[in-house]
Amino acid sequence: MTPETAAPASQAGMRRSNLGLVLGTIAEHGPLSRAAVAARTGLTRAAVSSLVEELRTAGLLDEAGPAAPSGRVGRPGTALEVSGEGPAGLGLEVGVEHVAACVIDLRGRVRAWERMSAANRGRDVREVLPELVAVAERAVAAAGAEGLRPVGAAVAVPGLIAPEQPPAAPGAEPGLPTARDGDVPEPGGVVEHAPNLGWHRAPVAALLRALLPPDLATLPLLVENEANLGALAELWAGEGPADFVHVSAEAGIGAALVAEGRLFRGARGFAGELGHVPVHPEGPACACGARGCLEQYAGEAAVLRAAGLGPEELGGADRVGQLARRAAGGDAPVRAALERAGTALGTALAGAVNLVDPEAVVLGGAYAELAAWLLPGLRAELSARVTVRPWSADAVAASRLGRRGPLLGAALVTVRRIIEDPAALWADA
Repeated sequence: MTPETAAPASQAGMRRSNLGLVLGTIAEHGPLSRAAVAARTGLTRAAVSSLVEELRTAGLLDEAGPAAPSGRVGRPGTALEVSGEGPAGLGLEVGVEHVAACVIDLRGRVRAWERMSAANRGRDVREVLPELVAVAERAVAAAGAEGLRPVGAAVAVPGLIAPEQPPAAPGAEPGLPTARDGDVPEPGGVVEHAPNLGWHRAPVAALLRALLPPDLATLPLLVENEANLGALAELWAGEGPADFVHVSAEAGIGAALVAEGRLFRGARGFAGELGHVPVHPEGPACACGARGCLEQYAGEAAVLRAAGLGPEELGGADRVGQLARRAAGGDAPVRAALERAGTALGTALAGAVNLVDPEAVVLGGAYAELAAWLLPGLRAELSARVTVRPWSADAVAASRLGRRGPLLGAALVTVRRIIEDPAALWADA
């Protein structure tokens, strides 16, 4: 029990909020001296010193030598930075062709990365998750050798995610609460529908807890849509706009909308199903039951079909990588298929751009690797269809995170929660 648990709720809440303010300020602007933290936050130097000592005791801050000169007379203060050891975030991912895990420290650095090819399409969830646990254990062991311990985990899955249980009553505090600015996902644990995996009402969180070793099974665990996590990773990279549509693809097509720096989830958390927006209403039948969906023109299978490529021509995994290599090598049918896919993407995205007025469109996942051949058709279609507002071709760009985005986002969920509410690590101890 910490001293503030015996204090009045308002005082304890204020101190908890200030701990997050100090740690977040150092994470964003550090290394900083205590005086610089006080100047940036508006807190007194005495308050900052007390908060810093609490954060250092918890292993969340390190001293990094003399602070940069401030121009003031006297001995320079000691610079503080977020710790590179101790608490960390664990990210997990289930894809159609792989499982993966990574560990990210509080500085946002990837410290362990494990990936294993796996043909997951149509496999039962109980066959896939043991392989996910295996890569998770390897990543955690590698991170542990560097002094890191995961304190939360999130799983990226290409599907619609439902809550594991009804939301907590107002005022209830989970072990790692959601961020104050609302851009960290709410807890979820059931894969409601993942058509490219063949999963329906799969209780992924519960099954994982039963398979993970004891030190990981008790961690806060979130299951989230891979497109949402890819968009959050893009947002948290801090180099782009706060309003954008993020479009990604693996076997299917997903999208996420970030508005004013917050993920828009929709009434039931199912927002972003761009792959099933109709491009040509009388087009080919889609697995979802509708006709002419975007996935029938810009999904992986559709591009391969349009390029005249079958399993015998490709063989093995990483079809996206093979498409990119063929396009880069001048394969005319592949390039034509990708250009048509880009045009279809532009048609679908024009409606989204006209509806929500984002500052940018970001191509993530597989689309980031194929962007050189998708962008011409996509940009031309957007320019032709987005006519009621200013729009620049440069507002569409490829993510630098590429296919790593969802897994990075999964690990960063925990990192963000710790930075914004460090007291959650010991509040329930």
